[in-house]
Amino acid sequence: MKKIILTIFAFSFFYSAFAFEGGKAILSKEKEPTDTIPFIIDEDELSDYSDSLVSFPAYDLYCNWDTIHTHSIKFDIAALKDEVKEIALYDESSCGYVHPFSGNVTSGFGPRRKRFHYGADIDLETGDAVGAAFDGKVRIAKTSKSYGKVVVIRHSNGLETYYAHLSKINVEVGDEVFAGQIIGLGGNTGRSRGSHLHFEVRYLGHPINPTEIISFTEHKLVTDTLCLSKKTFDYIAEAQKAASKNQASSKNKVHIVKKGDTLSGIARKYNTTAKALSKRNGIRTTSTLRLGQRIRI
Repeated sequence: MKKIILTIFAFSFFYSAFAFEGGKAILSKEKEPTDTIPFIIDEDELSDYSDSLVSFPAYDLYCNWDTIHTHSIKFDIAALKDEVKEIALYDESSCGYVHPFSGNVTSGFGPRRKRFHYGADIDLETGDAVGAAFDGKVRIAKTSKSYGKVVVIRHSNGLETYYAHLSKINVEVGDEVFAGQIIGLGGNTGRSRGSHLHFEVRYLGHPINPTEIISFTEHKLVTDTLCLSKKTFDYIAEAQKAASKNQASSKNKVHIVKKGDTLSGIARKYNTTAKALSKRNGIRTTSTLRLGQRIRI
């Protein structure tokens, strides 16, 4: 009897492990388990996702968070019409304003050497600590050809502040910073002649004369509200005029090569690039210059 029971048990076991198809025994295939839980974002999760987008300062004004391009896309000034837009520079919940560095201004906002200077240059020594002017979030923290090591901070009111020619950057993109927090060390990187901090204030891509809101002698705000109007940007016509004059005068400008001159050095002197000079003069950027050689600018 035991043998019969064991025989039936063994037969049942092997039958369950094999199936027959066309007279041939094959291993039975188990169905893969299916996920019976559908992927659905509930209302709370959807709300969290939306909140993560608007968590960037002034997202409703910019509608983006560009961490690649140093400058934001400029808005159409004509859209201001004859309106005056009031921008609060700080509120009770913020840390207010802290001067980035208490040095003398060596070059202000306006025309400079046939070019327009869009910020204020503050004198300092390489290695001096540079602080954030207002609370905000770091949008740019990188090295560029013109600004050198630069940090751009966007603030909740739509303003952006620039800190350029740094020797070291102490923050990363996305960092929340407060007014007075050390964001880097002063330096002489990029297109810079001597250690200094190049400081800019911009609104929706357009530079604003920082003296409209900051006293660089008393190192404090001169107002708690920026009144923005078309008049704020009257300087643009002056800047365009300076640029056209510079372009016209440089068409016939020639540099005579002296001892120690290099193409990149000449390019820096005339605010252009070695690539542009090489193309204009039909030479390579690596070409050795001859004494007395005429380089068209």
